[in-house]
Amino acid sequence: MARLPRLTLADQPHHVIQRGNNRQPVFVDRADHEFFLGLIGENAARFGIALHAYVLMDNHFHLLATPSTADGLPQWMQAVGRRYVRYFNDRHGRTGTLWEGRYRSTLIQTDRYLLTCMVYIDLNPVRAGTVTDARDFPWSSHGHYVGLRQDRFLTPHPLYWALGNTPFAREAAYAELVRGGISSAVHAALTDATLRGWAVGDEDFLHSLQKTTDRRVLKARPGRPPTSRSE
Repeated sequence: MARLPRLTLADQPHHVIQRGNNRQPVFVDRADHEFFLGLIGENAARFGIALHAYVLMDNHFHLLATPSTADGLPQWMQAVGRRYVRYFNDRHGRTGTLWEGRYRSTLIQTDRYLLTCMVYIDLNPVRAGTVTDARDFPWSSHGHYVGLRQDRFLTPHPLYWALGNTPFAREAAYAELVRGGISSAVHAALTDATLRGWAVGDEDFLHSLQKTTDRRVLKARPGRPPTSRSE
């Protein structure tokens, strides 16, 4: 089956996953993490990307970002990916591919899923057993949003600002969201949609989104496609 073209729209949040080839490590030490964060921050500004959240696991990473143009996201990912491969191969004395094919992405409904996707991203190290508390993992945006540090390249989404009237209130409210977690069903839905390229949202959102693109935004139901009827 032919791959669907990526669904990328301006001014809409996108969840991105990129994995190492054969699940091999793509971050070995602190220098690798810091170099990659520098790349995504520098190129986010270059390509008009608002980066809301991230997590850098050993063999993959997640990003949540809103591009200001339809081609900003693929340009950003291409620039970051190519430069990082050159850096990683040179530094670690290796050759060949680093990534498991192209990055995967999905467009998400802002009001219903953006904060949920941030929580999903923050909890990756906890689900993997790397840490028991998201606050203890240094390579995610969680520390920024709960007041442990400042990541200058991040752009908090208006929904985060709406969590409270003061920094302390926002940090406490967001920390509570992460402590509450997400259901296994929501986790599976976000993962599956991102890997397969389907949009995530309710029926009204998906119906409205479909009007903006010829590319299907949701997996087709099994069976014969419905025939068109004149009105």
